[in-house]
Amino acid sequence: MRSAELAQDAASVWDIATPSRHGRLPGVSMAGFRARTTGLVDLGVVPYPAVTVAVDLGDGPIVVNDFSGRQQSGSVVLGFGSGGVRARGRDVACLQIRLSPLVAQAVLGAGAESGATVVSLDDLWGRDAARTQEQLRAAETWDDRFAVAQAALVRRHATGRRAVEPEVAFVWGQMVTHRGGVRVERLAAEVGWSRKRLWSRFRAQIGLNPKRAAQLLRFDHAAHRLAVGHSAARVAAEAGYVDQSHLHRDVMAFAGVTPTAVAVAPWLAVDDVAWAAPAYLSRLDP
Repeated sequence: MRSAELAQDAASVWDIATPSRHGRLPGVSMAGFRARTTGLVDLGVVPYPAVTVAVDLGDGPIVVNDFSGRQQSGSVVLGFGSGGVRARGRDVACLQIRLSPLVAQAVLGAGAESGATVVSLDDLWGRDAARTQEQLRAAETWDDRFAVAQAALVRRHATGRRAVEPEVAFVWGQMVTHRGGVRVERLAAEVGWSRKRLWSRFRAQIGLNPKRAAQLLRFDHAAHRLAVGHSAARVAAEAGYVDQSHLHRDVMAFAGVTPTAVAVAPWLAVDDVAWAAPAYLSRLDP
């Protein structure tokens, strides 16, 4: 199958490690990556419905450019649904953490609500970032690194502000369940809010407005269907787009490339290997 071939190609470029046990914090997925080459790795990042933390563990810094041309190096946080992002580096090794938008603000702080931007982890965590990175570099195995990262996330979540209201969490859950194919007005009515109130609270607590978040979830579903070899016409019909042109416009808007290019994106090729379950599917504890 197409997905198996892509996974094999990804495995030829990366050594990928995943945790041997589930973490204590819901809404979190982690994976470790080490490039099998010391040469230049240059990746375009496909937008994803989660906040992504990339902790740089390699000898040479990872350099990340966002859609506006701003540049960060070292450990970074990619805002919810970040698009137009490229990552480059040599002898790359990193721990990648994907955070559901329901937990991201509590773990990362106010910077998690910045939307589609790239932020230095040092700017969000301060000295705690340097301390955690030192512990990660000193760890001897990937399981040890996952344990260090999990402890840091749990600690920060316990002291962070739980900014997501139950109504917002419910709306996000409905969007995930329906892969973005649900009307915002209906969801507002279900939680007893006006459309304006839902729009404002959701944007402040999740990082994108409800319409954009729903579009991102639909795009993510479509991108993965394209990656396993389905035609653009079939994906457009299955994912709820008006037609193939609508799909093309949406993919270009989020990823900056055509559906054909998204289908073979290296960033997507590792998903089946690295991520057993999407972070955004997880819910908050009651």
